[in-house]
Amino acid sequence: MKKKIGFDNAKYLKTQSEHIRERIAQFGGRLYLEFGGKLYDDFHASRVLPGFQPDSKLRMLLQMKKDVEIVIAINAADIEQNRIRGDLGITYDTDVLRLIGLFRQKGLYVGSVVLTQFTGEPAAEKFQKRLESLGIRVYRHYTIEGYPSNRSLILSEDGFGRNEYIEVSRKLVVVTAPGPGSGKMAVCLSQIYQEHQRGNEAGYAKFETFPIWNLPLKHPVNVAYEAATADLNDINMIDPFHLEAHGVTTVNYNRDVEVFPVLNAMFDQIYGKSPYQSPTDMGVNMAGFCIVDDEVVCRAAQQEIIRRFFNTRCQQRQGAAEAEAVYKLELLMQQANLTEDDRPVIAKARQIAEQTGEPAAALCLPNGKLVTGRTTDLMGPASTMLLNALKALGRINDDILLLSPTVIEPIQHLKVDHLGNENPRLHTDETLVALSISAATNPTAERAMTQLAKLRGCEMHSTVILSQVDERTLRRLGINLTCDPTFQSNRLYQK
Repeated sequence: MKKKIGFDNAKYLKTQSEHIRERIAQFGGRLYLEFGGKLYDDFHASRVLPGFQPDSKLRMLLQMKKDVEIVIAINAADIEQNRIRGDLGITYDTDVLRLIGLFRQKGLYVGSVVLTQFTGEPAAEKFQKRLESLGIRVYRHYTIEGYPSNRSLILSEDGFGRNEYIEVSRKLVVVTAPGPGSGKMAVCLSQIYQEHQRGNEAGYAKFETFPIWNLPLKHPVNVAYEAATADLNDINMIDPFHLEAHGVTTVNYNRDVEVFPVLNAMFDQIYGKSPYQSPTDMGVNMAGFCIVDDEVVCRAAQQEIIRRFFNTRCQQRQGAAEAEAVYKLELLMQQANLTEDDRPVIAKARQIAEQTGEPAAALCLPNGKLVTGRTTDLMGPASTMLLNALKALGRINDDILLLSPTVIEPIQHLKVDHLGNENPRLHTDETLVALSISAATNPTAERAMTQLAKLRGCEMHSTVILSQVDERTLRRLGINLTCDPTFQSNRLYQK
């Protein structure tokens, strides 16, 4: 069964690149484009806008790559504190290296990296040396007391003027980052100030996919954005400046609305007159015009809201999220009229767990069928569920063993007796490796392996917090996972 599409990706690539070219022409010189969200792998967008490809924004830039230069911003404090990118499980500085490699591999020019809000952090200095040893230019931008309100200091030699000027060479300078709070906007504004000081024409625009400005305030896609940023306390709101200037209701978020008067005053001082009358005017996002099935998009966004609620509860249980974020997500669930019953895999997994007295898992296949996995002596619930899903997708008789105990037991022996692992059960990655080896001689196992791609976008729930290796494997398969905020037995962590 083919997944329903709610978003026209081809139309998006065409209209978005055209609109950015128009904005470059508006300023006549160079455009600094702040890229909010993920530039390369925007999995949030692909989940709430079915049909949106995670690399859509990158592919859009490739249509104009001769004019594009990428600058990556990273907050020095995030390097010092080893901040983790939640969806990938890697630190921000590691992600910078990953992004540089990906952009270059795709044919995009990465000009430099900027250490923002730098105050002499040793880890940031070490990272700079590492980047420079790889031939990557690194610049430092410093904290400015009273930013963004202290305009007289900001627009002076002791403010933006103190920052190191980033040497750029192309028309479109895309400023991106591994995550929020990296200082992308400040990098753009600093460059515009310094370009003006040098007598160069340069403009600023913002590419922020969410909230989608031409969808209603309480549309599930926009509520899902609030859910995704619950830890940042972002709040969607009507753009009052746009409503007053143009008489049109649009949606923005609190931080952009709050900072706009200051930005507008900066633009007035730099340009003589601000080119924008509202935060919405600054944006170039065309995603809202590419939604082709609102019902499909709404359902996808509602599932995202529920997922964020469960994921944040698990993070709180693990000490990685605050109670306030959970409270906000509870409120968003209520506002969207959503309950756990709107995610059928939850009840199904709990039903199996209650019947067996052990952790269990459930997954919804593309045709709506629910498959489950229970805990056995040989495998954990995620592994058994995975095999059962592949059987169902490949129309393989449920009585057939895809992996015989003679294949599994030597792996358990290796884990326990040689690698010192207390848990003999196979994780999902070990299960897939065993299945792939079996596929070399077993046509049924080979048939099961060919079904893996069909799992992308499927919804899954586990009655316990899964191990990091299981979470990582399921994420790579494209499965949308939620877990009850419970550790297995008395363990306070999972290996």
